Amino acid sequence: MLNFASVVERAFSGPICTERDFELGIFVPNLRRVVEKYAIKYDPQSPVPADDDLADRVWQAGIEFLAETGVYCLDTERRILFSREEIETALKSGPRGSILGEGEDAKAMPRRFPEDETPPWCSVGPTSVPVSNEWNYINLVKGNAENPLADSITIPCLTNVDGRQIVGGSPLGIEGAIRAVLLTREGMRRAGRPGMPIVNGVTTATRSQEHIAAHHFGLRRTDALEIGTIHEMKIDFDSMNKVAYSLAAGSLIFAENGVILGGLAGGPAGVAVVTAAYNPVDLLILRGVVQHPFPTHFDLGVTSARDTIWARSLANQAVTRNSSLPVVNVGYSAAGPMTKMLLYEHSAWVIASVVSGGSVEVGASARGTALDYTSPMEPLFGSEVAHAVAGMSRKEANQIVNALLEKYESKLRDPPVGKKYQECYDVATGKPSQEFIELYREVRREMADQFGLELPPSSPYL
Repeated sequence: MLNFASVVERAFSGPICTERDFELGIFVPNLRRVVEKYAIKYDPQSPVPADDDLADRVWQAGIEFLAETGVYCLDTERRILFSREEIETALKSGPRGSILGEGEDAKAMPRRFPEDETPPWCSVGPTSVPVSNEWNYINLVKGNAENPLADSITIPCLTNVDGRQIVGGSPLGIEGAIRAVLLTREGMRRAGRPGMPIVNGVTTATRSQEHIAAHHFGLRRTDALEIGTIHEMKIDFDSMNKVAYSLAAGSLIFAENGVILGGLAGGPAGVAVVTAAYNPVDLLILRGVVQHPFPTHFDLGVTSARDTIWARSLANQAVTRNSSLPVVNVGYSAAGPMTKMLLYEHSAWVIASVVSGGSVEVGASARGTALDYTSPMEPLFGSEVAHAVAGMSRKEANQIVNALLEKYESKLRDPPVGKKYQECYDVATGKPSQEFIELYREVRREMADQFGLELPPSSPYL
């Protein structure tokens, strides 16, 4: 595979153009052409497509699009270009089955295929949701690490240091990033799972220097830093600096791509193609051991809408049928904690992802932006659903996802707010309220009675 130094060199020597010219003169027309050429069409009645030929056409369109478009470097205003041969070589030589975690919590990241019986990797936690204080932070980490189906943890975002708001790029940013790692380690120790891998590294850090500083205070080589591209098909030196450091330190990388539905990628068909195209980008530029996609609705700010579910499901199938780089999907739902709607939303996108060959990261509620609106209960439920549908056919999953969408999609613009962590959990014991437990049990029964979906009997709340 092309080495990282050569990629950096192309950021300095590639064809020069303005960002606007890249977007409107190169990206958009190239994407429209391949979507039309390969006849990629959105079918709203099939949020979980079951057409292997369509999935392979999406893959072919994505590779052709990447080879013709490249990735735009914001700092140098140049395109980083890759030949078809370089892309194909990267796909053949990419990482397979990386080991994350230590001791009893060490596990190989599985490669999965559509309708695969292999249990999906389940990452659980607040998925960068902002939290107001260190006590809640530790309790949330502990509660999620106690999930018996959890393979890794995605941690929240600390918002202040000793009452002072964290500002990225300042000394408070450095201290906040360091403290977040230390708090995470303490929460995992209290849960009895000190070796569990962290897969989003340092959520409190925004700059590369904050990632580097925090790495020396508890992140291990078997954890992963989450490093992302910029919408769409763009990168900057700060992200590349994180990659350079991670390669030198021997750290693992979750390569993050959040394609915007309704942005430059256009509608669902374009989003599916760009999401697939990011898979080799994640190998060549971000040097990921996992692709970490979350196609997000521009207007709704969620991944649980019908069109985003379709786009990601199809992209998952395209990637998992043609690339060995595993996919761990992260989801953002509209409703807040302790609501039926949030459990329905998580279930819909989780089912679609798992039967399409992906694994999952469950946890972001209230669009992942509302302070303290998160709890360990929904990730527990989501991981149970993920295990329950491993091996299910896409056609059966499509029926279930359609039924779940009918329960909530009309409410996506005005979802129930739910309750903050400290309102639905006892902050002293870290345990959910009895009302929350009853709600969880009720929706479990619904999944069995309405969809024949028997969730694993692993929960401590049954």
